[in-house]
Amino acid sequence: MDRIIEYDIKESDSNIKIYTFLKYRNGYSTHLIRMLKFRDNGILLNGAPAKTIDLVNTGDKLVVSIPGEESDIEPVDIPLDIVYEDDDILIINKPPTLAMHPTHNHQGDTLANGVVFHLLKEGKSTSYKAVGRLDKGTSGLVVLALNLLAACKLSGKTEKEYEAVVKGQPAQQGTVSTPIYRPNPMKTLRACSDELGVEKAVTHWKVVERYDNSAKIALKLETGRTHQIRVHMASIGHPLAGDSFYGDFKPEIGHQMLTCKKCSFIHPVTGEKMHFEI
Repeated sequence: MDRIIEYDIKESDSNIKIYTFLKYRNGYSTHLIRMLKFRDNGILLNGAPAKTIDLVNTGDKLVVSIPGEESDIEPVDIPLDIVYEDDDILIINKPPTLAMHPTHNHQGDTLANGVVFHLLKEGKSTSYKAVGRLDKGTSGLVVLALNLLAACKLSGKTEKEYEAVVKGQPAQQGTVSTPIYRPNPMKTLRACSDELGVEKAVTHWKVVERYDNSAKIALKLETGRTHQIRVHMASIGHPLAGDSFYGDFKPEIGHQMLTCKKCSFIHPVTGEKMHFEI
């Protein structure tokens, strides 16, 4: 199913090319604009097919038809904790037991399987893109873009805050900025290194609550490396509770005590400031 978006041209956008309006005023990627150019009725100006070099003027109605895409992921009826949904985004509170996407170890039991089932039931296109992902074992807010425009406008534009329980008593606040690399390309394990050529990674934390031999901390990331929080906190002697991959503190929990607690972003179509918290 296509996503139809209508724009009523205001005086501030008058006498500019459609290309300029879409790319620089509304954040469309060059790739998406090119796709719209070659679609039947991909771009309509006052009800008639238009070219991207055509000008828009005050009072015009511009309509774009963003193509829906279909996923080849198997739909499976998996209960989802849906926090918010509209035609462009889907926000889900993911449990720690659920992997994000099918892999050789997970077939039919992932968030992706459940989302495809849900979108089919809603009569929507089953294509979606996760705007950042959470490891299996990590819980919390996942932002999913339901069309190409939402995907390109949200990529790298979401602010997130995490909470974790860590071993020991860390300083009240701090930053880890040691780069992260993959020692063995055949394994998912990551490690820290100051060598040149490895990926920059920056993690900020502050203590929220202290316990006898552990602490709850809030974290914000400047970068989004695989396992970043888990690797960084373990590297300074405060591994996450339950994370047997990078530590040995409370392994009986069965998964790392880490959740994406907050997220905020600008809605890709309405321009509204969105904020979610669990």
